[in-house]
Amino acid sequence: MHNMNRVKMIDFQQRGDERGHLVIVEGGIDVPFEIKRVFYIYGSDRKVIRGQHANRKTEFVMINVSGTSKVSVKDGEGNEAIFCLNRPHTGIYLPTMVWKDMYDFSEDSVLLVLASEHYDPDEYIRDYNVFVQEIGTKRT
Repeated sequence: MHNMNRVKMIDFQQRGDERGHLVIVEGGIDVPFEIKRVFYIYGSDRKVIRGQHANRKTEFVMINVSGTSKVSVKDGEGNEAIFCLNRPHTGIYLPTMVWKDMYDFSEDSVLLVLASEHYDPDEYIRDYNVFVQEIGTKRT
């Protein structure tokens, strides 16, 4: 299956009452992998572009728990989709081997990222042309 077709928005269950809201995200249940790493990005302004890479092994779910940001996803074959993360109970699932750019961060943006793998710099592809070459190699 083409990895771009696996990119999807996820709505997480919200609970709450007059005291506030509670969103539950469980690995293997609410996201399609067991969570091995969690990190978050904040303090980036609208001009900053984060990400700019693809991953050979790691899957991600990104949730803007505060504020807003956009995520551009490319498949290396000319297809691109742009997602706006603007609700703290909604995230985007990104499978392996898709190029991702996060940008247009609001001043109050906190982008929470759930990852399927521990950090390994060797599985990151940080050059778009190398990514396109590897995608082409996988297709032949």
